[in-house]
Amino acid sequence: MTEFYLGRLFDPKAAKLTDKDLNYDSADLTTHAVVTGMTGSGKTGLCISLLEEAALNGVPAIIIDPKGDLTNLLLHFPELLPQDFQPWIDPEVVRRANKTPEQAAQEAALAWRNGLAEWGMTPERILDLKNSAQFSIFTPGSDAGIPVSVLSSLAAPEIDWEENREALRERITSTVTALLGLVGMNDLDPIQSREHILLSNIFEEHWSQGRSIDLTELILQTQTPPFDKLGAFPVDTFFPPKDRMALAMTLNNILAAPAFQSWREGQSLDIQSLLFTEDGLPRHSIFYLAHLSDGERMFFTTLLLSAVETWMRTQKGSTALRALLYMDEIYGYLPPTANPPSKQPLLRMLKQARAFGLGVLLATQNPVDLDYKALSNTGTWFIGKLQTERDKNRLLDGLESLAGGFSRAEMDKLISSLGKRVFVMNNVHEKNPVLFQTRWVMNFLAGPMTRSQISELNELAGAKQEEKRAAPLPKPKPASAPKAEATPAPVDHVQPISIPAAAPKQPTPSRSTSSPSEGSLTRPQLPTGVREYYLPQNYSLQEAYNAAGKTQAYGASIAGTIYRPVLLASAQVRILDRKYGVDAETTKTSLVTTLDRRGIVRWEEFPYAGPALDKLETGPVPAAKYGGIESPLNESKMMTALQKDFTDWVFRNSSVTARANKALKTFAGPDVTQAEFMKACADTARELRDAELEKKTAAIEKKIKSLEDKLYKEERELRQDQEELRNRNLETGLSGAEAVAGLLGIGRKKSLSTSVSKYRMAQNAKEEVRESEEAIAQYKKDLSALEREREDIIREISDKWGHVVNDIDEVTINPKKTDIYVNIFGVAWMPFYLITAGGETTELPAFGGE
Repeated sequence: MTEFYLGRLFDPKAAKLTDKDLNYDSADLTTHAVVTGMTGSGKTGLCISLLEEAALNGVPAIIIDPKGDLTNLLLHFPELLPQDFQPWIDPEVVRRANKTPEQAAQEAALAWRNGLAEWGMTPERILDLKNSAQFSIFTPGSDAGIPVSVLSSLAAPEIDWEENREALRERITSTVTALLGLVGMNDLDPIQSREHILLSNIFEEHWSQGRSIDLTELILQTQTPPFDKLGAFPVDTFFPPKDRMALAMTLNNILAAPAFQSWREGQSLDIQSLLFTEDGLPRHSIFYLAHLSDGERMFFTTLLLSAVETWMRTQKGSTALRALLYMDEIYGYLPPTANPPSKQPLLRMLKQARAFGLGVLLATQNPVDLDYKALSNTGTWFIGKLQTERDKNRLLDGLESLAGGFSRAEMDKLISSLGKRVFVMNNVHEKNPVLFQTRWVMNFLAGPMTRSQISELNELAGAKQEEKRAAPLPKPKPASAPKAEATPAPVDHVQPISIPAAAPKQPTPSRSTSSPSEGSLTRPQLPTGVREYYLPQNYSLQEAYNAAGKTQAYGASIAGTIYRPVLLASAQVRILDRKYGVDAETTKTSLVTTLDRRGIVRWEEFPYAGPALDKLETGPVPAAKYGGIESPLNESKMMTALQKDFTDWVFRNSSVTARANKALKTFAGPDVTQAEFMKACADTARELRDAELEKKTAAIEKKIKSLEDKLYKEERELRQDQEELRNRNLETGLSGAEAVAGLLGIGRKKSLSTSVSKYRMAQNAKEEVRESEEAIAQYKKDLSALEREREDIIREISDKWGHVVNDIDEVTINPKKTDIYVNIFGVAWMPFYLITAGGETTELPAFGGE
């Protein structure tokens, strides 16, 4: 059994100190204790004695010091030399006593030497105290001592959600209540307040999946919650966007205030590292809160209490005192009717901490404002001198309601007899209350310290910030990331660069960071009216390395995805000109990866080379992070101006070239090839040529036809005349022969006139043949002339239309602005893989050209 030496029993009848030591069983502190007494009653001395004994027995402690009294825990001087005391004596007290600092220091050293000796304690015990624990002063919201990062308290607790769902929800309730109280939203009902409900659900969304959240993330997700519904209603119905923005702006005031910077850096609220050093030495971690406002104190105290509670639940059961939680002034933190955020974690620890070996020690000088029902689980009461009868009666009422067989009269008598440093100890583990006087404390009680003295105190005690040593939570696995591939290549050191353009063949730069937590789990809020899109993860791990122009690192694996904002713009253009027969459609797309803050974009420098836009994702991959969004993407007016500029650029660069043969009245758009257009022109020219030929040669053709008819008739008549001539010549010959024969007396005698007649007829036939031949010759001559004339006309017309065929002009056809439809314009989230290899996290492109 470990006992704490607290003092000696006091005889109330004789009104004097006895020589019997009061040793308090440390295990009794697991049922918790309350110390109450007015200013000057010795309450602080008793509490410091309890803490000294805890340190001597290797019990670590978390100490909440709202007034600054407990900084004296660092003032232990084993050699009890005056020069050790002198720096810590109040100069004003020395001046009023009309003493020199040296005299005051000598007197203080002598008083401590004599006081300790009177109570049986030697300087060696002070040395044991100094060596038994590491004493440190933490100053949240200030760098006077060891600063504290309150943002770490928003991290997901390292306990299983399913097994501790109820407790973690209670912690969320306390944390949210404290946070809202910090911005002036006090006395909120967690069931009625939509602000409380929204923030609590955001916390649960993250913590239930083992994901931490910081204040920046919380503010962003207040604007854009990671869920669609709250209860039965859509988020926007339950809590409209305008109202959420107002809440986000209120919370952002905390983050934006320069004074809050000191809350963001320093020791994390990792209770294990606050209770033990890296070497396993117990720590007494004192949280100095005197410099904070009431709201800030409540906020921090609630976070600290919640962190202690969570740590407690990670411990195994114990009946021995494992650690001590001490709060120097509980007034306002555990009131009887109000429900400040600190109350619930205190109530839960008072009920449950015993099973884990955590003792809760509470002190107050105001017993009226205590929730005695909440303190029903408190096993020990240390009651000092009270200021008023009202205080005493309220305390007695409270104790009477808690303890069966409680003698009010006896307790009233004991309390009324109390003097300075004399206390009643009412311990449920003992039969009766006892009266005792507190021992001399080993630490020098210099009184409250100022902030300027705290750094000197830490230096005196050799205190420094301890790093968190708890194992990190497992990172959530990105659901849609391609399976990681590993190659035996050595790790390739990657330098940080800007966001790459999505070009399929060009090396894509990567980003290297030593902090895997870069980026936010919350998608940044976009201005009203600005659309957003998600580019797909279409690269494998090997393709990502190839796109970056790098060799895949040995053991490389995809740990997650981070989205970087780029500008995606796409327009469908219809170019219509009925005169030229143009009805064409085209698409202009730009993916702008490097943006000028002034909103100047050279659209032609950012051609889109990715997959079809119908393959855009509808949302992010699970557990993805987001990079920050900056101007002009986060400014509605600039985005509107950029869309107009993009439309103008599309208008200037979306013209098509049409071909035109105005003489032929033949036109063709860009979808018709040169050869096809030339053939169309030739066909048209041929038709027009033939029409003109037909018109111009009609008269000649008629004349030719007439001449051909006459020639044909004349040639027929010639043949008849020639036949007639042959017959006449034959008749004439026969007639002449007969006449000669007749004259000779041969045959029948013919008259001469008959022969002459036959001859004349032959001559007529011969004349007719000659006339016909002359007519035919003339016809042929005339026909030949007409044919030459026709050929000249044909040649002239053919040459004319042959030249017209080649008379082609190229005409630029521009679209009308009303025919430009910008179907995509806004922020596109471009994915990058977070790749781990060789202890380094690198960003490589997850998206690119196909």
